[in-house]
Amino acid sequence: MTMPPENPEPGKTGRKAKKSRPQLRDGIMKRGNTWSYVVRVKDPETGESKPKWVGGFETEDDAKAARDEARVKARRDEYVDRNSITVGDYLDEWIEAHAIEIKPKTLKDYRDIIARYVKPHIGRQRLQGIRPVTITKLYRDLMTGGGKNGRKLSPRTIDYVHAVLRKAFRDAVEVDQILSSSPVERAKRPRRDIQEPGTVWTVDQLRTFLQAMSSHRLFAFFHVAAYTGARRGELLNLRWSDVDLDDKQITITGSAAFIDGERIEGTTKSGRKRIISLDDGTVKVLKTQRGRQAADKLAVGQEWKGTSDHVFTTGWGEPIHPDTVSSLVATTIRRHNDPKTGPKPKEPLPHARLHDLRHIHATTLLLAGVPVHVVAARLGHADPSITLRVYAHVIRAAEASAADVFAKAVNGQ
Repeated sequence: MTMPPENPEPGKTGRKAKKSRPQLRDGIMKRGNTWSYVVRVKDPETGESKPKWVGGFETEDDAKAARDEARVKARRDEYVDRNSITVGDYLDEWIEAHAIEIKPKTLKDYRDIIARYVKPHIGRQRLQGIRPVTITKLYRDLMTGGGKNGRKLSPRTIDYVHAVLRKAFRDAVEVDQILSSSPVERAKRPRRDIQEPGTVWTVDQLRTFLQAMSSHRLFAFFHVAAYTGARRGELLNLRWSDVDLDDKQITITGSAAFIDGERIEGTTKSGRKRIISLDDGTVKVLKTQRGRQAADKLAVGQEWKGTSDHVFTTGWGEPIHPDTVSSLVATTIRRHNDPKTGPKPKEPLPHARLHDLRHIHATTLLLAGVPVHVVAARLGHADPSITLRVYAHVIRAAEASAADVFAKAVNGQ
């Protein structure tokens, strides 16, 4: 009888050795060719602590680092499950989920920003893999060549990108809970100088412009824009039911815009209605406008296309396209400065946009000493701090004489 050797070679027995099972050591285990960790996380619904396995790490050190971070977040109730969703896919889902509560024009702007400036750069990256440095690099890349044909993007456009990403990533943290914190909040945006409204017309130049417009059928629109400070879309949405000529006021209830060739009407920028008082001259202009519109309707007869009581319409009763009134400003300035007949004006009108009529209204009131909160209410700013920020240069100019005003008041002068 053959006896087995007294000291067999290590690891060998009379039968085939069993394959060793993976060993869990301090929450770390190797599974196949990758490493995994386990962490106990409180279930938000039951409050019970349950194990969460996370795998796919290439090295043990990677798994340990992730485990340590997960343990800290679990103790703070900040732990989130790993998710492979990309930035592009998340933004698509996010914009669809919020489409019902975003104004149509704003929604279109959000979609354009995401498609043009975000997806091409970081759209394929995992949402949970985004770091503040990723967002900072995105802004830097956009700044140097993110525009059409590799052109630089303005700081203002990058501010829009930042605003969209900040909203989306904040929802990823607070609503969808797939991020523990937002990298956008810690990203660095390119420096930019505070942009103040450019040089606007003087009141004499405004008077000259309105005089040049006086014979045009849309004169009333430009007069009301200058004398109320209302936005273009707000006036194009204005109905006669919102106009009270007896109490000399109009109520701004919403705004109109064209998106992809379709007229869209929605709320004001702040989402609130506001009442703007009118002067006697503007009341007279609106009365004339109502009479002109009634004459147009009578002349057109059954061909009248007006289905609502918009204050400003075409000669056929249709709502006016926003581009019509915007382009008319440049056309009027050009015709005034270079008339087909007669001499040119000694002082030509500087270039201006329709929106500058709003700036003229605001600056004129502020320089006249009208309180900031009153101006903010007329403009429809959600908070007077917006008015202070936009028109800081005007307020500084008014403050220059504040000392003399106070001294004269105290000295009885």
